[in-house]
Amino acid sequence: MKIVFLLPGTGENPVGGFKIVYQYADGLAGRGHEVSVVHPSFIGSASTSFATRFRRHLLSYMKQKLAGSWRPDAWFTFSNNVRLLWTPAFNPIFIPKADVYVATWWLTAERLAAWRMPGRQLYLIQHYETWGGPAERVDATWRAPLQKIVIAKWLADIAAGFGERAHYIPNGLDFKQFGCDNAISDRNDYAVAMLSHSADWKGTKDGIAALTLARNSVPGLVAELFGVGDKASDLPPWVRYHKTPPQSELRAIYNRAAIFVAPSWAEGWPLPPAEAMMCGAAVVATDIGGHREFCINEKTAILVPVKNPNELAEKIVQLCKDRAKRVRIAEQGNQYIQRFTWQRALDLFESALTVEHPRQAMQMVGVEP
Repeated sequence: MKIVFLLPGTGENPVGGFKIVYQYADGLAGRGHEVSVVHPSFIGSASTSFATRFRRHLLSYMKQKLAGSWRPDAWFTFSNNVRLLWTPAFNPIFIPKADVYVATWWLTAERLAAWRMPGRQLYLIQHYETWGGPAERVDATWRAPLQKIVIAKWLADIAAGFGERAHYIPNGLDFKQFGCDNAISDRNDYAVAMLSHSADWKGTKDGIAALTLARNSVPGLVAELFGVGDKASDLPPWVRYHKTPPQSELRAIYNRAAIFVAPSWAEGWPLPPAEAMMCGAAVVATDIGGHREFCINEKTAILVPVKNPNELAEKIVQLCKDRAKRVRIAEQGNQYIQRFTWQRALDLFESALTVEHPRQAMQMVGVEP
């Protein structure tokens, strides 16, 4: 089949949602499909005319086109022949004809539904994106005449609340990229890692507050944070920060960590705590739908209430001081996460490209370690 994924912008920075799209594109290309991924220079507002958008962003588009800076080459490697497109605007005239179109963000879904392109139209939903757009417009995309694919059970519940049926396909993970290099039991008990992100809902400030509180109880605690932005000015001096680490360095960060902290207020199906689990870190995470996809409290991870740095710190300290529990949680998490393979995800996704009526895939994942 000819398959086109519609992203909402440039691919130059590591983004979890983009990574999932690239992995699907690469995997489907490896199975013989003709796959394109569209990156618009500007997506804009539906109320702005195409001509106005084109003129306004043509110079920026040309600069990035000539430099190639829009491409994800710095952080993602394709193994198969995927066609990456950089377009001056998000408009049907720049989109290849295809058998299947896959929207990947609420605004791309809104446009795709309005265009009524020939061929099947799918909507890969990775979050409830009211944080990125007006609630009424985001909700409208859930009701749009597009076949929905959701990556988490909590998103399947939202679809059901809108009266929609959706394919439930949990993310797949690349076990060649991430794995356990350092023995879980031999790690520095006080070594902690965490993602740093500028969005409030990622909970970074809660995480830093928790780490600071934990260090008061465990003076030997060391922390490594990573992210795509510059180091925050208010980051404590004892925290080591890595800006946009390459994959090999990120794997090393995860493998040095005895504990990984995931303090988000909401997540679709987050990659960093799953990757840390793959690398043998014990995960302490907020009790939200996205984390519950692979975090089972006191079995594969420790779950705490959202926006509660005190309890987050308490659980970090607990694992720092109780090696046996930390090792047990890390080992069970590492074992459980192995079931989230790309082979399974690709099988289900490929089926969704042709099957009109969604089928649940929950039984293929299981609920207990």
